[in-house]
Amino acid sequence: MQLLGKVRWTGRSLSLLDPTYASRFIPIIASVAEHQPTTWTSFFFDLNILVPLAPVGLYFLFQKPTEGGIFVILYGTVAWYFAGVMVRLMLTLAPIACILGAIGFSTILRKFSGILKIHLKTLSWGSKSDEEGKESQTPTASFSYFKKLSETTSVGLGPAAAVLIGSTLLLCMYLYHCSYAASVAYSSPSIVIDAGRSRDGKRMMYDDYREAYYWLRQNTHEDSKIMSWWDYGYQMSAMANRTVLVDNNTWNNTHIATVGRALASTEEKAFPILESLDVDYVLVIFGGVTGYSSDDINKFLWPVRIGSGVYPNDMPHERDYYAAGGFDVGIGGSPTLLNCVAYKLCYHRFGELMTEYGKPPGYDRTRQREIGNKDITLTTMTEAFTSEHWIVRIYKVNKRPIFDSTPGAPSKTMKEITKDSQADQQSELTSQLEDKARFAGCFTSERAFSNDKVYGGGGSGANFNLVFNFSRFL
Repeated sequence: MQLLGKVRWTGRSLSLLDPTYASRFIPIIASVAEHQPTTWTSFFFDLNILVPLAPVGLYFLFQKPTEGGIFVILYGTVAWYFAGVMVRLMLTLAPIACILGAIGFSTILRKFSGILKIHLKTLSWGSKSDEEGKESQTPTASFSYFKKLSETTSVGLGPAAAVLIGSTLLLCMYLYHCSYAASVAYSSPSIVIDAGRSRDGKRMMYDDYREAYYWLRQNTHEDSKIMSWWDYGYQMSAMANRTVLVDNNTWNNTHIATVGRALASTEEKAFPILESLDVDYVLVIFGGVTGYSSDDINKFLWPVRIGSGVYPNDMPHERDYYAAGGFDVGIGGSPTLLNCVAYKLCYHRFGELMTEYGKPPGYDRTRQREIGNKDITLTTMTEAFTSEHWIVRIYKVNKRPIFDSTPGAPSKTMKEITKDSQADQQSELTSQLEDKARFAGCFTSERAFSNDKVYGGGGSGANFNLVFNFSRFL
């Protein structure tokens, strides 16, 4: 069906079959954190003892294959492969990993419990025979059976007991790990950053996201448009109640590429893009003060890759942002990187800040580098808000001034010019109507009145404009 063109596989589906497909052809898919390959640390943190126990369960299922066992084998093998391709598919692996781990663990317990039972029965019958040996020296059939089993068993009483005790401790540790992971790793909202613990043992939380979204909601116009990378789109729409250019619905690759192009370009080249999108504010995430690693500088190459994939001739390529030593925000960094919009918005005024004792001003704690451009001057944007820990930074886009040719005349913004033009047109229309006739009441429409005009035309006056326009065509 795919070859005939009747069914089209999406990029995410093709990435499951070829893990390198997205990185080579669709960088927007590869840029999503949930689409990254699963690391071994994630496997062990999420599954813990199920990682070694699941293969044991597969082994025992292969020993005695049944119809149900074959289904579990196929399900487990396919789920394990897909979970290794995308970290989000760990959800599909979790149920079958629990089943396989339970099969492996229960089989081990059953086997070693049987071994322990054999040894205990042998000891029990042996002590009983010693007590009755004075009267009868002939061993019973049960004693002979268990003694024969204990002699043929390669595992002794001590190792069998150690395996059972160790299994019990392992289950207790697994229970503790599950409780810890549920309470710490999976119960903390991503909107609040867990910064670890202070010296006195108290948990430290960074609440910069909510602080910034509250500021946007309270201090910007309700029709303001916010430009940021798509990761924070849904959060801003819900918590700040403001319009965003791109959000976590990543289907519109061209729109996201336009935002990436603006962030990766210089101010002079980005400003026309911001004007064309009618952007009022630009928001960036910066972790150089706190050591927060999920900021826009660490993500910066993804906007470059996505943007250059759609606009290959209108913006620098990825290699232009590398220096001889690689991707470097320090003094040895590429001039293209040190002068792009994302860099300047993140590091604006950062060169004056002491972040760590014994380090020079402008020391980035996330990249472990002193920044290369400390004298950053913004010409098209003005800093509007910076959160307490500098994690969220918001800049207001300056409106382009329209200059009057009259010497000494004050400059006006595009909105002021548009308002004056509309007022002139309305004044001209009013004068034309007054030359033809002088009417009382609402002689055109309510839009023709100034804000201080009190309407008093009555029902007939309100409809006069319709009658007047209709009579012109008679």
